[in-house]
Amino acid sequence: MKFDVVTLFPNFFISGLQSGLIGKALSRNIATVNLVDPRQFTTDNYRKVDDKPYGGGVGMLLKPEPIFAAVNSLQVLPRRSTILLSPQGSPLTQDILQTLVTNYEQLILICGHYEGFDERIRFLANQEISLGDFVLTGGEIPALTLINGVVRLLPGTVGKSESLKTESFNSSLLDYPQYTHPPVFKNMHVPDILRSGNHKLITKWRREQQIQRTQKRRPDLLEQWLNSEKH
Repeated sequence: MKFDVVTLFPNFFISGLQSGLIGKALSRNIATVNLVDPRQFTTDNYRKVDDKPYGGGVGMLLKPEPIFAAVNSLQVLPRRSTILLSPQGSPLTQDILQTLVTNYEQLILICGHYEGFDERIRFLANQEISLGDFVLTGGEIPALTLINGVVRLLPGTVGKSESLKTESFNSSLLDYPQYTHPPVFKNMHVPDILRSGNHKLITKWRREQQIQRTQKRRPDLLEQWLNSEKH
């Protein structure tokens, strides 16, 4: 998977892309990340990438020229998607991550900043994605989140691929409680059933816990799961 990230702050990504499983995956070329600064495509002496909005208003908008030039400079692959990270986009879900992994070999991510961007920049993208119903200072955090979520689904990133199938959201249910040693910590006990060795009962208990936890924390997801079980 190839990621091209159009961002005013390429240094923001360095630590996040070098750490943990994602850093290892990139070092093994499971995926590549190319950071592109639109300032490199400005034509004025001040490398200006923003301007005042027509009609007045608070704040500055990203200008279209450097963003278009940055995107047009990229080498593109046949199966690609250009994504605008925007509060107006579709909320990022596990299903979206899986769709991106399955359908594309290149993701071009455009990070907004300042008060927003010139509306014409939207014509570069065929998808808009948001982390949720809140506003951040820019699209760098959503872009890094999306890269992380996609790369960990690529073959070879996670050691045991089976673990990807049982985690939260893969079946619209939250994950079940998990424990490790010691069996008792600060008077908190590992459930006896997990130490019983009866894998059939453990599997049943885990599913029951998933349903209870999802009902308590995310009843909307439980409704999705119940509807999918009917079909």
